[in-house]
Amino acid sequence: MEKTRVLLADDHNLVRAGLRLLLESEGDIEVVGEAADGFEAVAKAKELSPDVVLMDITMPKLNGLEAARQIQKRKLAVAILFVTMHQSQEYFLQALRAGASGYIPKCALGAEMLAAVRVVRAGQTYVHPSVAKSLVSAYLEQPPCGEVKDPYESLTDRERETLQLIAAGHTNQKAAELLHLSVNTIHNHRTSMMDKLGLHNRMELLKYAIRKGLISNEE
Repeated sequence: MEKTRVLLADDHNLVRAGLRLLLESEGDIEVVGEAADGFEAVAKAKELSPDVVLMDITMPKLNGLEAARQIQKRKLAVAILFVTMHQSQEYFLQALRAGASGYIPKCALGAEMLAAVRVVRAGQTYVHPSVAKSLVSAYLEQPPCGEVKDPYESLTDRERETLQLIAAGHTNQKAAELLHLSVNTIHNHRTSMMDKLGLHNRMELLKYAIRKGLISNEE
């Protein structure tokens, strides 16, 4: 029997260990790798070619939503199942836009997690009952045709990466090192990103990043 190959992406060791124990208790599922941040998740998705990535949303360096977008842009044949503590409509809708095949809270039962993995592996969409109502609400609250989109959608990948790193407290120099870019390039990305979002200082940027779920309050 061909096993479902799973990559675990979460910045907490205990969460990854718990998921690995649950998944590998099943004969048809194999955990092929782990990632502790979004950049690592993208790299390992490309390297290991898993069938499913179990992705947390709030991770350092690059959050799960951006990691999912980058995986989708690389056209990797992988289903992304978000496993997160966030159950709000805002996070759910962002996950859908990022290309999620499923969305399940960390408080879900083990049997529900296993079912979610098998559903997305089969090419279908899994939405946990606790967040399914957001799908209905989003449909009812769709903006009129032609309404201006969220300015965040206009940011480039690099601008989004810069936003998260700067909001998390990294200097331009450190962000440049992490992204393998020059300090001047980071400065340009930062300026462009803040102009597009209408932000004027680091505090406004920090509040925006927390509100959008790009970083946690702890960061």
